[in-house]
Amino acid sequence: MTLIGVLDHASVAVFALTGALVASRSQLDIVGFVFIGCLTALGGGTARDLILDRPPLWLADASFLANAALCSVAVFFTAHLLERRYAGLLEWLDAFALAVAVAAGAGVALNLGLGAPAVVVMGVLTGCLGGLARDVVCNEVPFVLKKGEPYVSCALGGTLVAVAAVRMGLGRDLALIACAGATFAARAGAIALGWRLPVYRPRPGR
Repeated sequence: MTLIGVLDHASVAVFALTGALVASRSQLDIVGFVFIGCLTALGGGTARDLILDRPPLWLADASFLANAALCSVAVFFTAHLLERRYAGLLEWLDAFALAVAVAAGAGVALNLGLGAPAVVVMGVLTGCLGGLARDVVCNEVPFVLKKGEPYVSCALGGTLVAVAAVRMGLGRDLALIACAGATFAARAGAIALGWRLPVYRPRPGR
């Protein structure tokens, strides 16, 4: 299996866990867990593949769908053990999944020989869309829209690291590892140290 395949499987598994944890807070049934888990895990990659005129990864390889479904079912039976740590666990799982998914999305674009703008967009899209869909469907405030939360900015920074690494002559695999590392480090800083972006504050006109 290629590095991109490993990254895709890892991001599917962890994003499915985050989706199922959100489903537990909404007290859904087991089918709801699987639906939200699969939506979270496969939403970003599906959008990426459709835009790039490729078969969605879970149609080309059903193991991705099975991966997401099994992780969701596992959370259905174990979520009660994690309820006290829910908020922190979800943030850290999501940070890891974001880092891996951003690297996977950027890697697909790099393998297709696309330019830097496409690499950046595909990385950010793969990393952010599934979580956005999860939170909207479950009536949660999306991470990507929380005031000052540098969620998309972390994904953007990671893709820029990948582009810069490739242009400096680093191999693609190393560039993707650097991308994932930079994305996770940025999200870890935001979670642990409270990093925030400035937000717009309206001022009365003259």
